[in-house]
Amino acid sequence: MNQKPLTHLDEKGAARMVDVGDKEVTAREAVATATLTMREATARRLRAGDTPKGDVLATARIAGIQAAKRTPEWIPLCHGIALTSVTVDLEVKRASVEITATARAVDKTGVEMEALVAASAAALTLYDMLKAIDRGMRFEVELAEKRGGRSGIWTRAPKRGAKRAQVK
Repeated sequence: MNQKPLTHLDEKGAARMVDVGDKEVTAREAVATATLTMREATARRLRAGDTPKGDVLATARIAGIQAAKRTPEWIPLCHGIALTSVTVDLEVKRASVEITATARAVDKTGVEMEALVAASAAALTLYDMLKAIDRGMRFEVELAEKRGGRSGIWTRAPKRGAKRAQVK
């Protein structure tokens, strides 16, 4: 089995930041999704705007965008990159909120972590703002798609019955 070496480890096995100095600057894009699962009654209250902490969805959207911009502060070995766009879309379903975070940059390294951090921060913010009415919520986050750089396009195979996140 031919395994690639782990790029965040030096020859002695110590963690290190990858040197991207010789990489080419290219357009990059990543989409991450998160699903915050909750009781149906919680989703109903969220749709109705009947929550104790105000405009929950707007706050989660802003939290996701802000977090993406601060990804290197969350993830120790991440490079700071010049984001050109971050969007966070939230859709309230019957008993969940579907979060889609898209990060774009023109830089030497990818934006997967920025998209994942945005989706995570939005989910955590929703949890924080709704926990007074539903402490049993849980969420799952995953990379849906990435474009650009040396490895090109990668897309997660959709789950059965799931819609694919659209990369524009």
